[in-house]
Amino acid sequence: MADLKIRIDGKEMEVPFGTSIKDILGIKSAQPYADNPIAGAVVNGMLMSLQEGLKGNADIRTVRVASPLGKRIYRKSLCFLLSYASSAIAPERNLIIGHSLGDGFYFRYRDGNPPDTARLRKAMEEAVAEDLPIDVLSLADDEVLVYSESRKLLETKELLDTRNSPLYKVARIGECIELYYEAVLPSTGYIELWELRDYQDGLLLRYPQSQSPFRLAEFVDNPLLFEVFRENRKASSVIGISSLGDLNRKIIDGSVEETIRLSESLMRRSIMDIGRSIKEKGTVKAVFIAGPSSSGKTTSSLKLCDELRIHGYSPLKLSLDDYYLPGDLIPLDEDGEKDFDVLEALDLDLFRKQLADLTSGKAVHLAVHDFRQKTTSFREEESRMEDDSILVIEGIHGLNPALTAGFDDSMLFKVYISALTQINLDTRSRISTTDNRILRRMVRDARTRGLSPVETLSRWPSVERGEKNNIFPFQNNADAMINSALSYELAVLVTYAVPLLRSVRKESGEPYTIARRLLAFLSLVHPLPDDMIPPDSILREFIGGSIYGAI
Repeated sequence: MADLKIRIDGKEMEVPFGTSIKDILGIKSAQPYADNPIAGAVVNGMLMSLQEGLKGNADIRTVRVASPLGKRIYRKSLCFLLSYASSAIAPERNLIIGHSLGDGFYFRYRDGNPPDTARLRKAMEEAVAEDLPIDVLSLADDEVLVYSESRKLLETKELLDTRNSPLYKVARIGECIELYYEAVLPSTGYIELWELRDYQDGLLLRYPQSQSPFRLAEFVDNPLLFEVFRENRKASSVIGISSLGDLNRKIIDGSVEETIRLSESLMRRSIMDIGRSIKEKGTVKAVFIAGPSSSGKTTSSLKLCDELRIHGYSPLKLSLDDYYLPGDLIPLDEDGEKDFDVLEALDLDLFRKQLADLTSGKAVHLAVHDFRQKTTSFREEESRMEDDSILVIEGIHGLNPALTAGFDDSMLFKVYISALTQINLDTRSRISTTDNRILRRMVRDARTRGLSPVETLSRWPSVERGEKNNIFPFQNNADAMINSALSYELAVLVTYAVPLLRSVRKESGEPYTIARRLLAFLSLVHPLPDDMIPPDSILREFIGGSIYGAI
């Protein structure tokens, strides 16, 4: 067959059809992690594993392990390494990937018994030392189905049963295989930096964080966040959805309406529980609601206002966004750009003064920030707190103790909210919470802010940096947490998101690579019409039609 014309990192050459990228690069074995090795490649805009063969002319850009795309490859491969180790030492047990927790992934065994962490760690270390190949290949549907059944990969089997494809792409280490959703490293020898530790009733598999990619940070526990996930696991058993295959099945058999009702009822109950806790505390004058982008802060704060009214309060809603400094006073980030995500971007003196005045019963002309003009004005009408009044304050810095320095903690109640995806792709692959939030934000940005998908995807790395520095470090300061992710929401978002993602062109660069990955993921999701979604659902904040108006 004719040679292929390729350009790799700017160098042009011809190679035979089917040549792998690692062979073009002359990679024979794993490269030391500390040397920031090539982990994968972007081929014609799509992220690929180095061991995959080329099928056409290509423009190739290699990806280093410490880059954003490289870190995804590394973490996915690390999870696969643990699955391999588990299948090697305990093939009769079924290890299930769970959620992300800080700088790691939580795993547990289906049988509920403790893991043999020492043996797992040893098996992983041996696999790294042996530098076992990680193959990427296609298998017939019956082969993959038989494997899933024999290993009791129930969630994987359910997904296969709802896909009906003659061939499936898989990754393989030895005799351990898993469905291939995104790029993996060429071999296990690359996977040198990690920690496996006992955690609660399972395992925590830790990886290097973005801020320090070549060392493991000191372990920081997230007990409150884990408890939210534990409650979500119980909720998932009530709803009957723990994986994407479960959701697809309910859409197929028509039982998804019950799923929607139960999901929304559980969300209402979480708001009710917070309202009850605030009432029981008895001294609360200000409730702060904080969380990362697209977590549903606005709808949740409005729902909480309704709940507080039931408890006899008269809520007064504020937004920290109204306390930004004038545009020319916003601090600059490391790239010289205005950084609106740091606490110092707020007029803290003004906010603290108005908070102190309100809680002491004084009349206040509340601040209003004009985001177009980057200026702050004040409302004509006065606001005053009465005996039954309570402030509900929404904003990303609500959990930062520096925001409310000098105020008595007894008068404050802090709520953390995030869309913590509780369903997996299958037994061994998780659905990223970040991906869920990207889809929410992209749909809302296109609908309400006039932003294109390219603009949303381009800005996301900056959004994530702000969250890691200014939100996540303070999440354990919360008095309560809300998970705003709904078990069924991906099936609704897919209809809105796919046309937007398809509009992203290759010349946009990295947004195109992200869009292609998300499209591949969403191709697994059965769509669900939005006419079943209640008007007060958090999901309406993103797709439109909310009972709370234009939010």
